[in-house]
Amino acid sequence: MNTKAKCQSCGMPLKADPGHGGTNADGSHSDEYCSYCYANGRFFQPEMTIDQMKALVVAKLREKGFPGFVARFFASGLRNLKRWR
Repeated sequence: MNTKAKCQSCGMPLKADPGHGGTNADGSHSDEYCSYCYANGRFFQPEMTIDQMKALVVAKLREKGFPGFVARFFASGLRNLKRWR
């Protein structure tokens, strides 16, 4: 999985982020995390577990019309992202 162009928390392609990425504590643009996961240098849900994130990712992909097996396949790659290592 190419992690460079994906949010290192949820795996969403950063180019698809309507907020154009999250923000670091100094207000600068984050090139690692999306605006749904990260702002002002903090995760929106710091207590979230990887299993909870997997469930959220699967639910969002299913909402977008992806079949369940495809959504679960993408969610299985979360363990390779920086936040979950």
